[in-house]
Amino acid sequence: MLMILLNAAGGLALFMLAMAMMTDGLKAAAGGGLRDLLRGWTSSVLRGVAAGALITGVLQSSSAVLVAVIGFVNAGILSLRQALGVVFGANIGTTMTGWLVAATGIGFPVEHYALPVIALGVLLRFLAAGKRLQGLGEALTGFGLFFLGLSVLKDAFAGVVETYGAEAFGFAAGGGPGPLALLLLAGFAVTVLTQSSSASIAIIFTAAAEGLIGLPGAAMAVIGANLGTTSTAAFATLTATANARRVAAGHIAFNLIAGAAALVLLPLMLMLAGWISHALTPGDSPAMMLAIFHTGFNILGLIVMLPLAGVLAARLERLFRTAEDDISRPRHLDITLRATPALALPAIRAELARLHDEAAALAGLALSPRPGARGALARRAVACRQLGRAITEFATRLRMQEMPRGEAEALPVMLRVGRYFEEAARLSPAALEARPAIAALGGAQARDAAREALNSARRAITLSAGPDDPGHAGGREAALEAFETAYQLAKSEILRAAAQGEAGPEAVDAALDALSHVRRLTEQMVKGDRLLDPETPERTA
Repeated sequence: MLMILLNAAGGLALFMLAMAMMTDGLKAAAGGGLRDLLRGWTSSVLRGVAAGALITGVLQSSSAVLVAVIGFVNAGILSLRQALGVVFGANIGTTMTGWLVAATGIGFPVEHYALPVIALGVLLRFLAAGKRLQGLGEALTGFGLFFLGLSVLKDAFAGVVETYGAEAFGFAAGGGPGPLALLLLAGFAVTVLTQSSSASIAIIFTAAAEGLIGLPGAAMAVIGANLGTTSTAAFATLTATANARRVAAGHIAFNLIAGAAALVLLPLMLMLAGWISHALTPGDSPAMMLAIFHTGFNILGLIVMLPLAGVLAARLERLFRTAEDDISRPRHLDITLRATPALALPAIRAELARLHDEAAALAGLALSPRPGARGALARRAVACRQLGRAITEFATRLRMQEMPRGEAEALPVMLRVGRYFEEAARLSPAALEARPAIAALGGAQARDAAREALNSARRAITLSAGPDDPGHAGGREAALEAFETAYQLAKSEILRAAAQGEAGPEAVDAALDALSHVRRLTEQMVKGDRLLDPETPERTA
């Protein structure tokens, strides 16, 4: 029995390694193609469902798709409603693992081809010149290991049946409510422990194919495994952004609804799965029936949840509200203003003033950091960029041909202002590294000059965020000129310290890079302020 258990553990480990290799290899082989597909195929919820199902089915990893979706929502590329469509589709895509497992039990000995596929994959992995071909080689190696691991797992369960009989675990006949509930919990627990529903599905399908678990019990375990995938999303978002938590909550809601529907309709769905399985393959194939059942209840969940995507997104938007959410949401822009450009332009200007103030505060925090400011600064930078994108999207939908000439000329200027402040927000986390990099420098003169450059940058940014008094524009330009002088002096002193051996090359590179980020940050803030400030004599940048 010990040897059987060790073999089963080895087969499961081989299977999980194969899944990881397939996912990593396919991501490398696709390059940015899958990411571009995900971005381009989400203009509607239905297209998002298709993209989520396709990419998850190819990658065999819903986690990779969820991470990409969260990133797009954080960046403002996808709305939460669009993201929910992708998440719903990803749940359909995860059923592909079940179909691959079922393929080994319908008379086609795919495991016989495992070693040649592994040999081809390894050959590509080590001999191919391009990274994409190497990624394809890794994916092929994982594909071969996938079936090899299933073969080992299948042999281990067959050994249990041969040695102890099909009733070894007491689940072969399906059991009453108690055993069924136990199998539901077992499926959930294995998925939580392995953080892979694919591993749970492989165990359940293989055990059912060998007769160790009856079909109703195996179906309950599949429902448990499907519910267990919510733990991955829940664990991953404990300290994540609000958008990540909303996407995870949508994922959990889908799985709970799909699981509840499967439990209520279990006898009917198993009967339908049996009819479809008999139509597709001769004889009884428990793995095929379970694959049909698994796909069926996820499709049922999609049918229930898809019409509710808009309502669910609206509800989730009210949850996990943070200060960053308030920053990222426009306060002055409204869709009704697009019909009246005379009102829309002042609203855009007011929103740009908000973005200006937020970017200036962010830059100030980066140049005079407080302990523990790194995480808050990164989140606020994302929020500022989201606000900038919202302003740009609103402005680009205005019809310039319907505006008076002066207003039409002002609109591109406003778009440039937004771009400057967005870039300033993007650079702020990098500018945060300036003080630690300067502190690590050797040479007191170099450190003092670099710190003075940071102080000059802070003064210039403070003036760019100041009131529009008569001396504001002149003081801002003088402060920018003073910063440029201080920056060039700091750069010279750092290079002198390097030449004299006072500062090491790594410390010098880090300090110069950080100061370069500070310089660009300062310039972006001042350029934006020039165009935003009506008192600026020459509004060019």
